[in-house]
Amino acid sequence: MRIPLSLSVYEHAAAIIGVTPWEASRDGETCRRAHREAWLLYRHFPVVVGIDIYNLEAEALGGEVRRPAGTGIPAITEPITGSCAEAARLPLLDPRAGRIPMMIAVGRRLADEFPEADVRIPVSGPFSIAQSVVGLQQLIIDVATAPDDVRRALERLVDGQVRFARAVIEAGLGVAFFESAAAPPLLSPRMFREVEAPPLQRAMREVGEIAGRPAPCIIGGDTAPIVPELLATGTRFLICPAETDREAFLAATASAPEVTVRVNLHPRIYTRGSEAEIIAAIDEVVALRSTRENLLLGTGAIPYETPPANLLLMKRYAEG
Repeated sequence: MRIPLSLSVYEHAAAIIGVTPWEASRDGETCRRAHREAWLLYRHFPVVVGIDIYNLEAEALGGEVRRPAGTGIPAITEPITGSCAEAARLPLLDPRAGRIPMMIAVGRRLADEFPEADVRIPVSGPFSIAQSVVGLQQLIIDVATAPDDVRRALERLVDGQVRFARAVIEAGLGVAFFESAAAPPLLSPRMFREVEAPPLQRAMREVGEIAGRPAPCIIGGDTAPIVPELLATGTRFLICPAETDREAFLAATASAPEVTVRVNLHPRIYTRGSEAEIIAAIDEVVALRSTRENLLLGTGAIPYETPPANLLLMKRYAEG
């Protein structure tokens, strides 16, 4: 094996069975069938049971997920509240609301059928939920003008996410923690440290205590400048996104060799790259294993239209 490969299969699972992301996201049986067939095709890890993974919590809090045209990804386009001050007064997330029970049930069925699979439910970080609850523009305004309100809203959202994670873990499933909305350049490194890091670190710590092990911390974007804050969550799994400086990111994690780092390829490589380009990109990551232990090869969220042949080539070459 050259390097272990971790594929991030969300909306792409719908393409495997020839349905739209909307169809796979709204019906439990269709969602189960999509992730089942994706697992049988790729045998990937982890199996994250979701299609529109950042919508679950905001929808359960009252947001409306709109049906997109064609094979677009469903999204919440209208905020629930007008400010973070209002968001801080929202009721705590109820893990029995919205599609959350459906996704947990799908995950449980997949775990029962494939006990060798690492089945996880996506749990969003507080800033990512706030983006849907308040709206991106208002959230950025509040970060700049009312950071105390933002922190209070994030802490309130964390309380709900801990309840959600507990329901997932009590169902015998794992948690995949996603917080890409908070990554630079959306938040500057300074504002990440001051506004986002404390609630994120509390969320990761409390979820880890419930699970009995640290949860993976998945944050895309230009994250090299905030690696110390990510390590302070206590996670044992980080991704080095395609958008960040790979060398700077790995250097920043040198003090934590016990943390597994997944180096993501740029999506252009596996969606449109030639066989030679895919192999060359994998070789670049393999070469990094001589400088750091606990290194994986990975992808970001695989686009719906990605040719399965490209992913199977990656798997054969990386793991063969």
